[in-house]
Amino acid sequence: MNEGSNSKLAKRIVIIPAVMLGLSFASVPFYDWFCRVTGFGGVTQTAVKASDIVLDETINVRFDGSVESGMPWDFKPVERKMKIKIGETGLAFYEAYNPTDETVAGTASFNVYPYSAGAYFTKIDCFCFEMQVLKPGERVQMPVSFFVDPEIKDDIEAKFVKSITLSYTFHVTDLPDQQASLAVDTKTQVEALQE
Repeated sequence: MNEGSNSKLAKRIVIIPAVMLGLSFASVPFYDWFCRVTGFGGVTQTAVKASDIVLDETINVRFDGSVESGMPWDFKPVERKMKIKIGETGLAFYEAYNPTDETVAGTASFNVYPYSAGAYFTKIDCFCFEMQVLKPGERVQMPVSFFVDPEIKDDIEAKFVKSITLSYTFHVTDLPDQQASLAVDTKTQVEALQE
């Protein structure tokens, strides 16, 4: 082999893994974008306002709530199911309770089932859009407003869906620095008063 061939081979050995590494990092945001656009994997849509069209056909919406391992909250839907017209705005509530003696932050991940309905299940406002912080012993009810897009009736796979399940799972999230220091100060003050 001559020196030119060795140089080309060395460049390929460096460039190919670098390109593969770059593609692996790009795949996560691309996959997220793809799921949001298509509803793939039960990813829901978002809207700033309600649907302008309401059909005279109803659909059942079921609600499910769980927590990841290590998340100390109790979390559940207030109502387990509701029936709404397609295009009508629904309002549901989930309840979260922090039974611990510490401030705990959480973020909710979500999906809908069947997956074919994901592209048509549209949230207007949701507690899942932001991190939630519960103080010790705090119990809250958190709303989600939504509608099922009437375009579901034009989809060859989704038009026969009669029931959609909206599922949330809460995950522990690190408190922002300012809230974390406030939580520690409050706990220290409480302990001092108990002594």
